[in-house]
Amino acid sequence: MGLHVTAGGKKLTWRRDSVDMYDFHIDVPVGVDHIDVALDLISAPESGQFSSGGSATSQLTVLSWNQLLLYPAGTPSDQINYEATLKLPQGWRYATALPIATESGNTIQFKQAALSTLVDSPVLAGANFRTVDLKPGGTPPVYLHLAADSQRATEITPDETTHFRNLVQQAEALFGAEHYRDYHFLLTLSDHVAHFGLEHHESSDDRIAERSLIDDGPRKLSAGLLPHEYVHSWNGKYRRPAGLATGDYDRPMKGDLLWVYEGLTEYLGEILTPRSGLQTPEEYREELAITAASLDHTAGRAWRPLEDTAVAAQVLYDARTDYAEYRRGVDFYPEGSLLWLEADVLIREKTGGKKSLDDFVRAFHGPPNTGPAVKPYTFADVVAALQSVLPYDWDGFLRSRVQTVRPDAPLQGISNGGYRLVYNETPSERWKLIEAEKKNINLRYSLGAIFAEDGLVQDVTLGGPAHKAGLAPAYRVIAVNNRAFSGTVLHDAMLAAAKGAALDLLVRDGDYFKTIHVNYHGGERYPHLERDNARPDVIARIIQAKSKP
Repeated sequence: MGLHVTAGGKKLTWRRDSVDMYDFHIDVPVGVDHIDVALDLISAPESGQFSSGGSATSQLTVLSWNQLLLYPAGTPSDQINYEATLKLPQGWRYATALPIATESGNTIQFKQAALSTLVDSPVLAGANFRTVDLKPGGTPPVYLHLAADSQRATEITPDETTHFRNLVQQAEALFGAEHYRDYHFLLTLSDHVAHFGLEHHESSDDRIAERSLIDDGPRKLSAGLLPHEYVHSWNGKYRRPAGLATGDYDRPMKGDLLWVYEGLTEYLGEILTPRSGLQTPEEYREELAITAASLDHTAGRAWRPLEDTAVAAQVLYDARTDYAEYRRGVDFYPEGSLLWLEADVLIREKTGGKKSLDDFVRAFHGPPNTGPAVKPYTFADVVAALQSVLPYDWDGFLRSRVQTVRPDAPLQGISNGGYRLVYNETPSERWKLIEAEKKNINLRYSLGAIFAEDGLVQDVTLGGPAHKAGLAPAYRVIAVNNRAFSGTVLHDAMLAAAKGAALDLLVRDGDYFKTIHVNYHGGERYPHLERDNARPDVIARIIQAKSKP
């Protein structure tokens, strides 16, 4: 807001480009050697996604430099230099990976930095602030910075501190090198900012619920966030798909390799979580079962290959939740993880346990140590690196799983890793935590529908019992078998239906009411991993902590 451009104290005319909404054309008079640009940012309220969503409360803020500046188009971002100054509220503390020149009171002057470094270095600040050294006495240093809406929320336990220090050790053991001068986890603990994780080369912008370090449920659900974003320092920031290494912010990115950028990061982050103690092996398996079941019940697999979810990422991130499994979402995250699990198990099998995907990771992302750098790669580079670890048809392996339509999810990593995906009537503890967080009743694998706590139908499974009976997203269930809707009433009705009783839903569709009879008597079904004793437990070996070489 409030964009003003001046030269020598006189206002200059600007106009927005009619195609690129973020491009401004300015008429600069002859003889003018510099212009001044001023603008205001109106901080988002409690809405939106990622850094365009809520990023500030009265107690804290996360400052993303890209929202506060303009830059001359057509010049590589590494060749545009900025000197940033930040003034904070009195008494607030802060953290950032951006090098500091001087501090005076509550004003910070940062060292001159290229635009790409500035944009890649957000600032976390707040009144309730704590810093934890995750690598005491070690180099390069790694810090966890906490800013919260209450001082209580920053009180990290000794056990959690140990687990986060283990994370740093396990990542170093996995990759064998670092590509940062120092690293900063910027962890925001608030119920009033957007919740997500965003990777940066020397830091990560991580935002979770206020009590996530002190309440058991939120702590368990957010356990994998920091491992995922930390992995991105190596996979995504240092090694980056050529289509995402554009060199400036004018050029559109190409996301066809996001199943490596995000999928491999998802897998490595997931196994680093139990390796570091942030998650138990059982919790890891519960999460893996939920991922596998979701992808194995995705109707969109019949028409949309995995690669297309990566190419279309920019429209799928904000896609609606209705008919999500038919549309497919950003499946390159979870399915990418299953793909890399399969590759890991395959390497271990064919080498008799002498090699694993860890060897690929070390060769592809590891030594030598460097400062921040970008080393782009192509599909062929990924194939060649895998080939160097295990001679195999990796080109065919990857193309068949990424570029072709596959009705069945890639579950071979689970089955060959010593487990079976099974279903029973008892939800896992993680399933219960997810339902509690989302405030819904998820009967996707039985009735074939997901309900909000107030009866709103959030989604239905294409071809499932509810869908066949006529239930649709946006309907609202008013009553179940003539009794007012609640989660308890619905669960009791499902139990009765398993014994032969009818299952009738009184629903509101806009201004109309109708009763839908669902012909389903199979009981509730929830996913789990069951041990297959006929095969070695390879998954247990994968998530076992590594010794640093």
